[in-house]
Amino acid sequence: MASPVGELALVGGDGGLRAILWENDRPGRVPLPPITRSITPGWDHPVLAETETQLRAYFAGRLQAFDLPLDFRGTEFQISVWQALLAIPFGETRSYGALARAIGRPSASRAVGAANGRNPISIVAPCHRVIGAGGGLTGFAGGLEAKTRLLALEGHVLLL
Repeated sequence: MASPVGELALVGGDGGLRAILWENDRPGRVPLPPITRSITPGWDHPVLAETETQLRAYFAGRLQAFDLPLDFRGTEFQISVWQALLAIPFGETRSYGALARAIGRPSASRAVGAANGRNPISIVAPCHRVIGAGGGLTGFAGGLEAKTRLLALEGHVLLL
């Protein structure tokens, strides 16, 4: 789907939304099983249709919390980090250290950063809300410009 932060590829399965991939996503960042069907305009996958509807509302400033079935696939640690992302409120940010503390692994901020970078469901599981300890922007699969735009859309003021 086209979006204000570039072309997004939505990937769904029987268990829910599996991935939101960026236009220039690094190959292998999100391991996925072979895609058995590519859906073109007029598609009828209910989770993907609802994902697109909610993303459009989010980008238009009408939605602050997504309500979608998510099908995270990863290690137990990665899934705990991705679940913790869902608890970061709209318009707020957290550091990697704060996220590590939130999952009960206070010394694992580097590992949290690595898991955050492999988040398969960008935007919905808001990895863009994770920033460096000093408040600066750090890497983001969609690029720092997209991260800045998402945070601005949520009303977060960045101090540069």
